[in-house]
Amino acid sequence: MEFDGKVAVVTGATSGIGMAAALQFAEQGAKVAAVGRKKDVLAKIERPNIRTYAADLLNEQDTAALVKRVIGDFGGIDILVNAAGIIANGTIENTTLADYDVMMNINVRSVFQLTQLCLPSIIERKGNIVIVSSVTGLRAFPNVLAYCVSKAAVDQLTRCAALELAPKGVRVNAVNPGVTRTGLHLNSGMNEESYAAFLERSKTTHPLGRIGQPEEIADLILYLASSKAGWITGVTYSIDGGRAQTCAR
Repeated sequence: MEFDGKVAVVTGATSGIGMAAALQFAEQGAKVAAVGRKKDVLAKIERPNIRTYAADLLNEQDTAALVKRVIGDFGGIDILVNAAGIIANGTIENTTLADYDVMMNINVRSVFQLTQLCLPSIIERKGNIVIVSSVTGLRAFPNVLAYCVSKAAVDQLTRCAALELAPKGVRVNAVNPGVTRTGLHLNSGMNEESYAAFLERSKTTHPLGRIGQPEEIADLILYLASSKAGWITGVTYSIDGGRAQTCAR
């Protein structure tokens, strides 16, 4: 078992990619700290080797307390998967400062703080970090400006942290999914009908002709966190059915 005895902290574990990653780490022998905001959903994924933690990562004190609890419960942290995030529509003309700040705080600032707090333990145990970014970190898309900016920031955070932590034996990588069937868009306020139409259209915008599944992204996360990726750091790894290779149409 690749992750037998390892401790993995996974945020955004109440849906989509975060949930899939938490379950797969547990299946591969890891002890998992699954973090999210919805206690009722977290309760559904509890396993003998998955302990759940309800926390608001926008709250600095809550985040600091979370890290102390996890280290107290497990003795340390080997792997951190930053999968929590949000999306919202908006252009350069109509995105409010408040909406921009919320996007950056959740998608970037909370990732920065949680990573920083986990680092002493990760460095001590020569662990690694995987951040869930997006194809929008690599390519520009209209009407999701703040989201694109936040994911581009996450990609640069990945590269900078990878360079700084490499001498300490810690790897940092990101995955950049295309459209994946998660709760991300529905949680942003998109209704079921619009979401279904969006998914159908996405079949035409991804060269492989379909959208991704959370388990596929989780597979890549686990690979990057494993010893098989021991010489990989600082990558922003596209997993998008070819979406990043296309031009606007």
